[in-house]
Amino acid sequence: MNRIRLYWSLQILGWSSYALINLFFVSLDRGISTVQIGAFTSLAAFYLISTHIFRNIVKKYDWLNLTFSRLLINTLIGLGLLSVFNMIAQIIINLIFDTLDPEVDFRPVVISVNIFVSFLFYSLWSMLYFLFHFLDNYNQSLKYQAKINEIQLNHLKSQLNPHFIFNALNSVRALVDEDPKKAKLAITQLSNILRFSLMMDRKRTIDFEDEINTVKDYLNLESIRFEERLAIKYNIEPAAYDFKVPPMMLQTIVENAIKHGISNRVKGGVIEVKCYEGITDDLVIQVKNSGQLKSSVFSKKRDGEGHGISNTIQRLKLIYGNRSSFKIYNSGDEFVVTEIKIPKQSLTLG
Repeated sequence: MNRIRLYWSLQILGWSSYALINLFFVSLDRGISTVQIGAFTSLAAFYLISTHIFRNIVKKYDWLNLTFSRLLINTLIGLGLLSVFNMIAQIIINLIFDTLDPEVDFRPVVISVNIFVSFLFYSLWSMLYFLFHFLDNYNQSLKYQAKINEIQLNHLKSQLNPHFIFNALNSVRALVDEDPKKAKLAITQLSNILRFSLMMDRKRTIDFEDEINTVKDYLNLESIRFEERLAIKYNIEPAAYDFKVPPMMLQTIVENAIKHGISNRVKGGVIEVKCYEGITDDLVIQVKNSGQLKSSVFSKKRDGEGHGISNTIQRLKLIYGNRSSFKIYNSGDEFVVTEIKIPKQSLTLG
């Protein structure tokens, strides 16, 4: 059952139970009439509608990301207003069903009791609603931690594979006598990549600048190996640096482009990294590489193939839910484009 269906099922079941329980206690005293059924059903309907409106306000203004003290203040104010509106609704319902007794119903003590009882019901609903979200948030964090550990293992075993390290070291060795300064720089870049990959599980997202710097280190090392067979282009808009991204995500996509694109071509090819802010304030990341997309890239799991794409999709799902997107497609007969879109805000639960 999806979240929306579960929400409405609980809403209808809960407030229907409220109406039935009230009718049961009334029946013990003086029996049940159609007027009483209509009145309590209408009041239960008002509770359902008003709590749904309150839920929309919580989601619209992102209360779940507020500090606890601010959330508590906002909630108390909201519940107080709901209780006052509920008291007014009770008067209107009694007026409609001709059960209003002005001498009793308008007494200050009766009004105060009605507001207090309404406040208790709204408070119980709010406690259940926020408890569900906090537990769900905790569950998502546990899922993310478990998945990120799995990703790190896959990354160390396959994505940043021994072949890359071996090739990089061979390239550095060839530079030691020919260009010592360049060799030192290559060693530093390799060290940066290894250190960054070992630290990737400590944060859910990192600054875009840190990620793009790792990508540049990686491509600089690969350019030593491929020499003139690899052309690198960057098209990074300044707005991209305002975003945070999952660590090693862009590097994994670029490495996939090298592995399945450039390395399979005798003449090599081009890697173009393009990042910009989309029209809906999301970050659009595009990696374009020479080559053609084959289904085997997705279907093969032997020797670590396919882990990069599947892990990236799962990480995006865990962190951003349905607010992110991933697609990979052929662009003409010469290029493959991998495109990722992620929102500016990291995580919201609704």
